[in-house]
Amino acid sequence: MRQSQLFGRTTKNKQPDATSANHDLLTRGGFIDQLMAGVYSYLPLGLRVLNHVAGIVREEMSAIGAQEVLLPALHPKKNWEQTGRYDNVDILFKLESQTQSEYVLGMSHEEVIVPLAKRFIASYRDLPGAWYQIQTKFRDELRAKAGLLRGREFLMKDLYSFHATSDDLKEYYARVREAYLKIFEKCGLDAIVTEASGGSFTDEFSHEFQVATPNGEDIIFTCSSCDFAQNKEVSKVKAGDACPKCGKKIKELKTIEVGNIFDLKTKFSKDFDLTFTDEAGNKKDVIIGCYGIGVSRLMGSIVEVHNDERGIVWPESVAPFKVHLLTFSDDAAVAAQSKEVYDSLTSAGIGTLWDERNTVSNGEKLADADLIGIPHRMIISKKTEGMIEYKKRKESKTQKITNKEALSIIH
Repeated sequence: MRQSQLFGRTTKNKQPDATSANHDLLTRGGFIDQLMAGVYSYLPLGLRVLNHVAGIVREEMSAIGAQEVLLPALHPKKNWEQTGRYDNVDILFKLESQTQSEYVLGMSHEEVIVPLAKRFIASYRDLPGAWYQIQTKFRDELRAKAGLLRGREFLMKDLYSFHATSDDLKEYYARVREAYLKIFEKCGLDAIVTEASGGSFTDEFSHEFQVATPNGEDIIFTCSSCDFAQNKEVSKVKAGDACPKCGKKIKELKTIEVGNIFDLKTKFSKDFDLTFTDEAGNKKDVIIGCYGIGVSRLMGSIVEVHNDERGIVWPESVAPFKVHLLTFSDDAAVAAQSKEVYDSLTSAGIGTLWDERNTVSNGEKLADADLIGIPHRMIISKKTEGMIEYKKRKESKTQKITNKEALSIIH
């Protein structure tokens, strides 16, 4: 992609209404544009990142046997009344059509997936099953803030699994837990599996996946010597206490929640009479597990963790491009070399953003490159004398490489 043709542009000025690093940097870098509080447009750079994050999620969901579906965002009111959530969820968007029919914009999809599953589950032979989607969700947040971390419209991956027994659910739950850790690791995040309240669905602990950051919205208590971690909202320990598992000291961390998993038990099965006949011919309620990842929230969380004073530092796995090629001269030989390198990289399938603009200074190009945060940077100018100046975004050390080496150095 030639940067002169890229839709969207960078800006030097910090966003006056930004309350988080991701809001400020993603907006200034030309990744997103705020339409109103909690609602964003994704520009080409931002959409590429979002798609890369979603691709990682899809890869790991496929690895645990989950099948992808796409469910409606517009739900009939009666389904939400049937579960008792229509009048009890305060962040639900409700609307009425010109025919006076009433609807809900989905904040989650239990009210859709369970009636759908009922059409295809009748016997123990139909179980287990696991279906997920990556879909836009809507929540009427009172204080939509922190950029992509708390939106009124956002992209979410929700997975639902259906089981004949609690033991079967527990086994799949453990597989999802490991898949989630792989997803976050691939996205460049060190997630902490944290016990949390099960909310209205279960009287047991559910699990959140929390990422430590100074700007986090949550507080967790965790042990540095073992895997004990609890959300402050449900914890009986506090910072400085002895860990209930190993006796070492508990510490307090500010974090961002990037995912959650929990056992719905038979709550929604009972609401929609989702049953199956077991091997003995007995009728039983289907047991359901629910597993969520905010895909757009995950994108914002990556920026909260991976940035410096100059801009974003994207992990290579989710970066909009692998290489940022900068041309520092309108000299014919420099332009020709730049074109040769750009064609070579793109022909090899290496995503490259080429800043060939002749209307901005070299200093502006460098500032833009730092802000946008693409992992590998290559500069061609008269000073490089037929070579390429190469550096990684997260490093200060540069080196000279040849056109041929430009391909081999990118992994």
